[in-house]
Order: sequence, then C-alpha cells, then structure tokens
Amino acid sequence: MKKSLHPCFLKMIALVVCITAYTQIADAQMRYEIGLNIGPSNFLGDLGGTRGRGQTFLKDNNYQMYRMMKGITFNLIPSEVITFRIAVNVGTLEGADSIIQGKGGLEEARRARNQHFKSPLFEAYAATEIYPTALLEEDPSDVAHKLRPYGLLGVGVFKFNPQAQYTAPNGSAKWVDLQPLKTEGQGMPNYPERKEYSLTQINIPYGIGVKYFFSDRFNLSLEIVNRKTFTDYIDDVSTTYIADQDFYNYFGASETADIARQVANMSTLLTGGLNRPGYSAGDKRGTATNNDAYYATTIKLGLRLGNDGSPNYKKQTRCPVVRF
Repeated sequence: MKKSLHPCFLKMIALVVCITAYTQIADAQMRYEIGLNIGPSNFLGDLGGTRGRGQTFLKDNNYQMYRMMKGITFNLIPSEVITFRIAVNVGTLEGADSIIQGKGGLEEARRARNQHFKSPLFEAYAATEIYPTALLEEDPSDVAHKLRPYGLLGVGVFKFNPQAQYTAPNGSAKWVDLQPLKTEGQGMPNYPERKEYSLTQINIPYGIGVKYFFSDRFNLSLEIVNRKTFTDYIDDVSTTYIADQDFYNYFGASETADIARQVANMSTLLTGGLNRPGYSAGDKRGTATNNDAYYATTIKLGLRLGNDGSPNYKKQTRCPVVRF
C-alpha cells in the first residue's frame, strides 16, 4: 500500500499558508506577474535507468528521454519575500528499457524486460515561492538588476495516460492505451488486491530557482522542480507479472486479449515469443515500494503588472532588514 501525507501535516501546511497570506495581503497593495515557461522534463520510474540497481532522482536519469514541457504561470505578489503561484503545464513523459546501456550488472534484467511507455501530461498546481535574500536588501521594492534565489513548494493535480506500441502478427504497429488492458491484473476478480488506478492524481511540486530582474517589469527565471506523486502507475509498471491465460479469461478470445498479453510482457519480443525464466506469472515486473516521479528544468519569462509597490512596501508587515 502506498503511503500518503498525514492529514494533520496537510492541515498544518494549509494553516501556515493561510496565515502568511492574510498577514501579507492585509497591509499590501497586491501586484501580479504572468509568465511563460519552457524546458526539458524527464520521467523517474520503473522503466529505463542506468547501470546497477534502480536508483532515485538524477542517479537514474535517462537524458535520451527528455521531452519539452511548456506552460503559463500567474503570481500574486503581496511582498518581495513571498509570492503565490498558480501554474498550468503540458508535456510528455516517456521511458524505455531498451535505451539502457548494459554493463553486465543488475541493469541487464531491466533491459531484458524490454518495457516502454509514453504518456501525455497535463498538470495544474498552486505553490508558494520564498525569496530569502530579499530580507537582506536595503530596498526590496527596487528589483531592477537584482538576482534572487528562491524555493518553491506546492500541491497540484495531474492527468496522464500511459501507452505502449503493440506489434500485430502482420508486422503493423500501433500505440494502445495501457490502463484498460489491466496489464498487472488491476480490477480482475482473481486479483482483488490490485485496484484499477486513476489517470488523475495528486502531486507535490518542490524545487529551487533563481530569478534575474531586467527591470521593474521584466524578469527571467531558471528553476528545477520535482514532482512527488502518490502513484506507481505513470508507466503502467509496478508489481508482478500475471499469467497469459488471465487476459483470455477476462477479455475472452479477442484481439484485446492478444494486445494485453503482448504489452504486459514485452520481453517475449526479444525471444521470438517465448517466456524467458524470471519473466512469467508471479515474477517481478516493477518495484511497488517506490512511487513514480517526474521533474522539469525550465526557463520562465515573467511580466509584472500593477503598481511598483514602492509607496506601499514600507507599510507591509515584514521581518527586520539585516545589514552587515
């Protein structure tokens, strides 16, 4: 069973955000910022990876699988220390065992598994940005030609739909949706513990960035934001193989059963259709103890709207400026 954030922890986060928002917005005249962002994203899950045992985050990164993510942001700016972001992004996530560079270690088992996937991605999230160095500035309201690092934490929702390429007996190929094929028995009566997964999930975006202000209006940011998720099925791979016959028992003698059988165990495409030892019913297909994740490194061009805040900044509730 996957772990989720404790309800009390979520309530604490919500309380801190609400209190901060109230104290900052109550005394300040609000300003806004709209932004456009673009940059490479990468999937971190069961498929692909580097040599040895599967790792986490950048240790198991496949640069061949970078795909562009793009989107828009809208920020509320009650002060120069803290801002609130709403973001919408679209992109594609991909992973493949075939790109693994075999070195004779544990990675050979993943390469022989031969699974792959791609998925369209849509996400929307709300986050808080913190600019700690603004507390050290003599006049934080004067932003022109300043460089500011920041941290980001939020909560969001994303939609995905994993697909794989099916090769028919006549050699033709087509991309098929994987979730309805129940590749690991999700939703089948003889696997009651394996529930069908939802294609809409919650994520926790968190990351760091640095922003440079060309003027009071225009700025450019570079940031890297990882997304913690609570599903292990972005790539449709999580636990163990099921028997070929399970697909025919559920779908009947049909093309759907043929497709499900093949995409559930694509190691057979490397062996002329034969099941190799270690890749049959009950054998490991994925690592259920690690949820999937994805991240993006993006460049964002921002435009500030509203007044420049100079007359009102000194009226805001803020921490004392530290001077050296």
